[in-house]
Amino acid sequence: MVEESNDEVVVKSKELFYRGKSLDFLKSLDVREVAKYLPSRSRRSILRNFQTIEKFIKRCEKKIARKKKIRTHLRDIVVVPKLVGMQVGIYNGKTFNDITITHNMIGHRLGEFSLTRQKVQHGAPGIGATKSSAGVQKK
Repeated sequence: MVEESNDEVVVKSKELFYRGKSLDFLKSLDVREVAKYLPSRSRRSILRNFQTIEKFIKRCEKKIARKKKIRTHLRDIVVVPKLVGMQVGIYNGKTFNDITITHNMIGHRLGEFSLTRQKVQHGAPGIGATKSSAGVQKK
């Protein structure tokens, strides 16, 4: 938004919203209170596992205070507003992918942003890859 008053142009920063509520308001709420604004599947998951999510948030805040990387195997954690802005390493079965959590990710699960399967990249076929080249000796 741009407001003009007495030849001064004031540019307001774009405030972030999720389902009509500001992100600052949602960050101030408890995990179970935030669940009211989420879709049904995420809401049910949070209400059943709120202790796990609260424990994860506390662990993240401690790691940030010690200036350490946040790394997790918990791919089924639902992203809540308190996690927005954090950089989390999510395990995909082989490596930790560093993901910065944004307001668009609220209500999704962490595992959705760290893919476990990669596109297959085939190289050139080698000697012995086909029946016609099976008898050919390497030099």
